[in-house]
Amino acid sequence: MKNNENKHKSFWMKITDFFHSKKTQMYSRVTYHVVWNIVLLFIIVLVLGFSFAGGVGAGYFAALVKDEPIRTKEELRKDIYNYEEASDLYFANNIFLGKLKSDLDREEITINEMSPHMLNAIIATEDEYFNEHKGVVPKAVMRAIFQEMTNASVQSGGSTLTQQLIKNQILTNEVSFDRKAKEILLALRVENFLTKDEILEAYLNVSTFGRNSSGQNIAGVQAAAKGIFGIDAKDLTIPQAAFIAGLPQSPFRYTPYTQKAELKSPEGIEPGLVRMKTVLKRMRDGNYLTEQEYKDALNYDITKDFIGPKTAPSKIYPWLVVELEERAIKILSVILAEQSGYEKTDLEKDKDLNEQYTTLARRELKQNNYKVFSTINKDMYDNMQQVVKNYEYYGRDKPQLVTDPESGETITVQEQVETGAILIENKTGKILSFVGGRDFDREQTNHATSARRPNGSTMKPLLVYAPAFELGYISPGSVGINVPISIGKWQPKNAGEGYTGLTNAREALAKSYNIPAASYYMGIINQRPATYLEKMGFTSLIETDFTIPSLALGTPTNGVTVEENVNAFTTFANDGQFIDAYMIDKIEAKDGTVIYQHETAPVEVFSPQTAYLTLDIMRDVISNGTARYLNGKLSFSSDWAGKTGTTNNTQDAWFVATNPNVTFGTWIGYDTPKRIDNKYKGLTYSQRNIKLWASLVNSAYQVNADLIGPKGKFEKPAGVVTRSFCSISGLLPSDACSNAGLVKTDLFNVKYVPTKVDHSFINGQYVYAGGGRYLAQSSTPSEFTSGGYMLSPEYLNKIGGRYINNINDLLAKYNSNGNIVTGSTLSDNGKVPSAPTLGLNGNRITWNSHPERDVVGYRIYSNGQRVASIRSNESLAYSIQSGTYYVTAVDIAGKESSPSNAVTKQAEQKQKQEVPSKTIETNEEQTKPETKPEEKPVEKPVEKPVETIPDDTTPPTPEPPAETPANPEN
Repeated sequence: MKNNENKHKSFWMKITDFFHSKKTQMYSRVTYHVVWNIVLLFIIVLVLGFSFAGGVGAGYFAALVKDEPIRTKEELRKDIYNYEEASDLYFANNIFLGKLKSDLDREEITINEMSPHMLNAIIATEDEYFNEHKGVVPKAVMRAIFQEMTNASVQSGGSTLTQQLIKNQILTNEVSFDRKAKEILLALRVENFLTKDEILEAYLNVSTFGRNSSGQNIAGVQAAAKGIFGIDAKDLTIPQAAFIAGLPQSPFRYTPYTQKAELKSPEGIEPGLVRMKTVLKRMRDGNYLTEQEYKDALNYDITKDFIGPKTAPSKIYPWLVVELEERAIKILSVILAEQSGYEKTDLEKDKDLNEQYTTLARRELKQNNYKVFSTINKDMYDNMQQVVKNYEYYGRDKPQLVTDPESGETITVQEQVETGAILIENKTGKILSFVGGRDFDREQTNHATSARRPNGSTMKPLLVYAPAFELGYISPGSVGINVPISIGKWQPKNAGEGYTGLTNAREALAKSYNIPAASYYMGIINQRPATYLEKMGFTSLIETDFTIPSLALGTPTNGVTVEENVNAFTTFANDGQFIDAYMIDKIEAKDGTVIYQHETAPVEVFSPQTAYLTLDIMRDVISNGTARYLNGKLSFSSDWAGKTGTTNNTQDAWFVATNPNVTFGTWIGYDTPKRIDNKYKGLTYSQRNIKLWASLVNSAYQVNADLIGPKGKFEKPAGVVTRSFCSISGLLPSDACSNAGLVKTDLFNVKYVPTKVDHSFINGQYVYAGGGRYLAQSSTPSEFTSGGYMLSPEYLNKIGGRYINNINDLLAKYNSNGNIVTGSTLSDNGKVPSAPTLGLNGNRITWNSHPERDVVGYRIYSNGQRVASIRSNESLAYSIQSGTYYVTAVDIAGKESSPSNAVTKQAEQKQKQEVPSKTIETNEEQTKPETKPEEKPVEKPVEKPVETIPDDTTPPTPEPPAETPANPEN
């Protein structure tokens, strides 16, 4: 035992001696220094290597981002929040209509309007370190560097929410280290400028989430919640939030809806359900859910929460959405152009410039979430669409040849009667409601605001009567002609070919006579009354329209829209001021700034007196004129004044009426102009249109009775007075007019009250000649004249006598006693009339009407003595007794023809004796008349007959369109 201990002790002593020996200590010091230097050198090399690599990496990183601009906080914020969102549309009274039709449905909300489950789900799924990192995760950066250095394929996975936001809003989806480097740099800056809540809010408003139940692409959690589950984002449950949070990874694979707005099959939905479970697992792992919440969510049947197809506003209100979009684009294009230094007139003059800013405005409206507030009353609009849908009296469909857009072949389709209507508030110009048509899917044309058609007789108050009142040319009681006329080559006709002779302005408008309107219009056409139409908003007139006579009957070359036509009628309700109708009240930018506010700018068109006179005669249209059918169709009473209208071949039917508050008008017709059936289901086309008008306005009355059916009447302005006048001339009544019982009363503008006594209507002598009645000349034998009342030639010319085909038709309705004549003149033909030829018929001699139209009568002689005189309009026969008879013709100047052949009757028997003219001429004793034919009386100069005066004062007239059709309803 001791020996072992001694040996062990001896071993340790040797070791100790070895290390304590001077030699060993010397070698140890040398070895230590060598090893230390080696380690130190390795550390230095390692540090230098890392420094070099870091420098190279930093330099490379700097090279990658050198072209990326250094954005300020404001610029970054603007870029981050610059995501596309369609503009919002509103009815009147801030009632939300819906979003403008767009390829992408998005609705921005704040983070406070998002469910906490949604926030947790997206963080747990997309960025578990979101609340800790500063924009990037270092290990992800190192992985990207390693992949670049080893030339491995670059992966974009592992990006933080901040980086994804940068990629979506500022950069692109390009897969490259260059883009990744910029993404990292920008992510660091965003985290420095924005809070975590701001970043998360922006991300959830930006991300795409597939399709909604309407098949529309959606972005933003609010659009996803509404489009998939039909709820707001704040109300999302755990499983609903998990389902939505899983969508951004592959939106169109996981979405439950197809592009055709259909729910996918169970197999198609399954990937989305699997993804939802993955999200729930990550939420549980991140302690966002309790175990029980996790299990409940896993077992929840999310498919029962999927909503069915939801109709987009553009489907429910197609005409309204399109109309608001187009009007908003026009407004925005001007605003954008003005911001660039242009003016509105520049856009009107430069087509290319206008197109440029129209494109910019359309893009702005589609992307920048403007709020467009309209004037449309939702309930009125809804009611009117329902009326149009259910109306049964449009008329039958008619065949129409069209070209098939797919095959290019000509096919036959059935075209239905279309309609357009618009309701305008007079004092403001607000368009309260309109009807664009019957079926947008069949025909997208807006028949209220875009379709242009001739406006027929609704043109008469606008172009003829109101301007003629304003110019002092006529008053409501002024006389007009209502007989066949010719204006150049144009021969306008009345409805039903009916004529009344003389009429007055009030009656002419109420019955919609075309000829008086045309005649009145020719009296003012040289003063260019179409300029009044321009003041009242007619935008498509051309120079020809200012000179063509048929414009008086509603034939503008390019037509007129329902909106323009109805808007013009509001001028009368506004005391002669035109207020342009509008549909957009204001537009707000995304931040709430009002960038457009409509301002009313009244235009002076007519005096208040003219406006009221026009309203008053239009009242008669409804009370006893062409719109009298309306009286029994309205569910309320109001002071309506209006006008019907029909166009060539009954291709259009109009009715426009106004009361103190609103103006409303309707149109019916085919898109391809063709005749509307006169009768359908027992109603004429005009009655069908008026019935539709009444049904529509009744539906608006149900919404706002006080607005649509005011109890008050149009107020008569100062300067409108009631005066008596001679109804046959429109002047102050003379004794002759009073004695004839032709005095009437009516309204006048005090400026144009007649101040002259009616000397155009006088007592006088007239004759019959050539089938007409004419003023007697001083040399006309008295036995051929008759006394009566007559109009002077000057007056006849003033009221359009030069256009009349038969001047004597004028007084048809006044002339029941035959004692009122036109007062037209007739000149003799300058020669002695030829002798008549007699015949014998029993005890009567007879002869034919003289071929010369200036012959006024005949003298009958028996045995050389004049025994009778017969006027040219009387029976050309005379009962004779025994003796020899002959007849002479007498013209208006008193010249008498030579005797006719002689006829002799014996006392015992009838005997005809023919005496040759030469025998009569030589038997001076037998044939001598009271006035020798060869003695020509001095002839006074007389005026040429009115009807023969050439239309030298009327300039050549272009061939007008066909006249307004004949129809008693118009």
